[in-house]
Formats: sequence, structure tokens, C-alpha cells
Amino acid sequence: MAETRKLKAGIIGATGYTGIELVRLLVGHPDVEIALLTSRSYAGQPFSKVFPSFSGIVDLELSGNDHIHSRVEDIDVLFLALPHGLSAKMLQEISYRSRVVIDLGADFRLKNKLDYEVWYDLQHPFPKALKEAVYGLPERHREQIKKAKLIANPGCYATASELALLPLASAGLLQGPIVDAKSGVSGAGRSVNLDTLYNEVNENLKAYKVAGHRHTPEIEQELSEAAGQPIKITFTPHLIPMQRGILVTAYCPVPDGHNLDSVMALYKDFYEKEPFVRVLDIESAQTRFVRGSNYCDIALKEDTRTGRLIVTSALDNLIKGAAGQAIQNMNLACNLDERAGLAPVPQFL
Repeated sequence: MAETRKLKAGIIGATGYTGIELVRLLVGHPDVEIALLTSRSYAGQPFSKVFPSFSGIVDLELSGNDHIHSRVEDIDVLFLALPHGLSAKMLQEISYRSRVVIDLGADFRLKNKLDYEVWYDLQHPFPKALKEAVYGLPERHREQIKKAKLIANPGCYATASELALLPLASAGLLQGPIVDAKSGVSGAGRSVNLDTLYNEVNENLKAYKVAGHRHTPEIEQELSEAAGQPIKITFTPHLIPMQRGILVTAYCPVPDGHNLDSVMALYKDFYEKEPFVRVLDIESAQTRFVRGSNYCDIALKEDTRTGRLIVTSALDNLIKGAAGQAIQNMNLACNLDERAGLAPVPQFL
């Protein structure tokens, strides 16, 4: 019996934290062969020389990002792990309709180019592609993702926040949510930045981009569409001194006519068939129980004194918040097992 040809995958921006995780996960994918890795900083060097943990596993030479159109001709799936603005510019050079392209940046998440220009302070480089891009949250857009050629991978904060509140929004029960989110330092990327230096982050906890974080319109867009009416959120992110993980704590009124048991039943029914969302009967979701995995854990509590529902949502920002979700989207778009390459049990320590 002839062996089925593996999909050829390329990663543009393979030496950032998200790119590294994509390589690590795709190495174990039964249906994928890594055929192209690019890096602006390390072009010409073997991937395993830059990251010795991949020695003897991924020794592919890193290409530069120039003349990319000639290097992707035989690539089936292309992951763009680039800062905002760069993905859209690069996409103008290649035919995204002849392959599946998954953008892990922000260029195609917002459907309104004016929102992009306001929140990212940049004129959109390729607005014509916005209509064809599918927002890559499988728990909400699975059927559209299966047919998509251009997939906008959600942001890490957005994924955790949307999964925390989508069951309520979809049932028309979400009112005035307040979202408190905390992320490990890897969420800021691998480039040198004063705010993420060890001495700036260690022994410190801070809120940042208060009332102005760029994931806010993304979250509002998805919750509003699910609810069928505008949803405004108060969103405050915090930087915590650990490498990876996101914990979202969302607050909203307990819906009229409901209590914790009925809301819990709503959540469990909403996510019953989702392979990577776990609604747990515990006090709070915790980052250590999802570390290194594609799971998002959700827990619910009711504050009977104030009448508020408290939803906690935890995920690994580099996996379900980035690389893992991108592979989940690839699996759907390429008619593969949705769990393929994403089986690891969370790493406890």
C-alpha cells in the first residue's frame, strides 16, 4: 500500500517563541513534514545550531525572508509568525489561495480595517484579504475553518477571554463583563525590550496598556457576533514573572433566572464536544494544569453576596494561545484529525 504524502509545512519567523513551539509540535505530527524555516536574524544557520535542543531532530538550514514567493511554491501549509504589519505585506507576494496560510499575527483578526488602523496605529497593508480571512477559533468557527485558505489565528489573551465568556454570549446572557488577565513574559515575544528584562519583571506584578490593549476589539468582535448585539468589555492585562501561561478571571452578573448549577450546565453543554476545552468542577483554573498543552481549562464560581459570576480560564499562551491553536486550525483546514500533533498531557512541573 502506497504511503500517503505528508503535507509540507513552512514557518516564516521560525526563531521567535511561537515559531520554536510550532517546530517542536510539528516534529511530532504524523501527517506533516517541515520543509521551510525562515529567520531574518539567523539566515544561513541550521535551526539546530541556533537551538541545540533540536540537534539531530531539526537540522534544516534557516532561509532569509527575501524572495519568499519562490520558496513557498511547493509548501502546502504556511505559518506566518511575524509582528503585525509584516504578515499582510508578505502575503501580497504569495498566492494564499493555492495553499493554507495561517497568520499568527494580528493582521487579519479584525474584520474592519478602520479598527485595525485605530488599534494598531498602522494603515492596513492588504485590506482586500480581510473578507477572505476566517477567524481561527475552532470552538466558534470550525466549519468555516475547514473551508478556509487564510486563517487568522486568535491572540492569546483573546482566546482565553473568549472561551471564558462565549457560552454566555451565545445564549444572550452576557452583560457588562470585566476581564482581568495575567500572562507570562513569553507573551511579549523574543525581541529585546526593556519592559521584559529580568530585572524589570522579576519580583514585580504590573498592569499594562490599561484601557487600551489591542486584544480588546478582537474580544469584543467575537463576543458581539456570538451575542447578536454589541458587547463592550473592561479588559486589563497584567505581566507576571513567569515564562508562560495565561489566567483570565472574568466577572459578570449571574443571568436572571440562573444559578451556578444552571450556568455550569450551560458551559458543559457548550463545550461537550470540544477536544481542547475542559470545564472543571474546581474553584479556579490554574496555569500549571495546562502548561505545555493545547488545553484551555475553565472553572466557574458564584459570589452569592454580590450576585456575580466569576469565570476563570487558563491556557498556555504559546500553545492554545498561539502555536497549538494554529496546528489545530491546520488540521481542520487540511481534513486531518483535529487532535493530531497535539496529544501531550499537560506538563505539571
